[in-house]
Amino acid sequence: MVMLVTLWGLEAGGRAAQPLHIPDGFLSVAVAALCWLVTIALLAVAVRRTPALLGERQIPLMGIMAAFIFAAQMINFPVAGGTSGHLLGGALAAIALGPWPAMLVMTAVLAVQALLFQDGGLLALGANILNMGLLTALLAFGLYRAVAGQARGVRLAVAGIAAWLSVMAAALATSLQLWLSGTADLAVVVPAMLGVHALIGLGEALITVAALAFILRTRPELVEAEGRAGRADRGWIGAGFAVALAVVLLAPFASADPDGLERVAENLGFIEQAAEPSYSLIPDYVLPFLGETAISTILAGAIGVLVVAALTLALARLLRPARPVAPPAEAERRTA
Repeated sequence: MVMLVTLWGLEAGGRAAQPLHIPDGFLSVAVAALCWLVTIALLAVAVRRTPALLGERQIPLMGIMAAFIFAAQMINFPVAGGTSGHLLGGALAAIALGPWPAMLVMTAVLAVQALLFQDGGLLALGANILNMGLLTALLAFGLYRAVAGQARGVRLAVAGIAAWLSVMAAALATSLQLWLSGTADLAVVVPAMLGVHALIGLGEALITVAALAFILRTRPELVEAEGRAGRADRGWIGAGFAVALAVVLLAPFASADPDGLERVAENLGFIEQAAEPSYSLIPDYVLPFLGETAISTILAGAIGVLVVAALTLALARLLRPARPVAPPAEAERRTA
């Protein structure tokens, strides 16, 4: 009871610093529109290719992965210079699911963050999906696939490298978009973004390797190609969603320091260009009727976990290839 009261009364200083995805105002309309076009094109390919990768185990795994990544992104970890970082998750999703399902998972996570929690602008959503969800998945899976069949230790090491590089790729893409938008000078924003995200990428690598090692040790069939066609086990499905919800409980204790993009925007003087959201549902992962308390953040995170999991599962089931119809029995053919 004492712990519950403490959590209820924990104010904004004790709750998680929320990830700052690119807000509207940082990118020009032309750059944002171009990012949307590239994103839509890649997602069209993902929708077309995902059904071939969906085994019975992959459908619930997509929902679990989306729920976990959403929850983990709420937890900012401190890095040097009063800056924090958070998991992107594109590398982990791509290694566990393959690149095309991973793109859909990351799109669901980022879309829910923007639409429900006003985390990232709606015009800039195409850029956020492209940077954090599509580029990261393609790069990480390409590197990881190169060591397929190698020893587990080798694969984990490459997964860590791929995760770090995926963060750097996302930071570089964001830098180029800011430059093309006239928001920041290229010679300044690139080293600033890459410098801070080189440290954040280390956290991404550690989390990715730890999560993948846990899966490979406990349920390797979930990520091994030959095990994807097996039947889904309700036990691990329930456990996976329970882990995601448990991660949300840690959100109020995350670092309150600004994340990498926010820190760079403050240092380079363009943070004031961020536009206010055009509407407000659950802004900053806080339920309005509960105020800025830990309970509010936890409940908001739980809502997000459930929404993103339901959305991802619905999409996966919609894309699931139709099962072949079994041929009629000989006796049935004779009586026809």
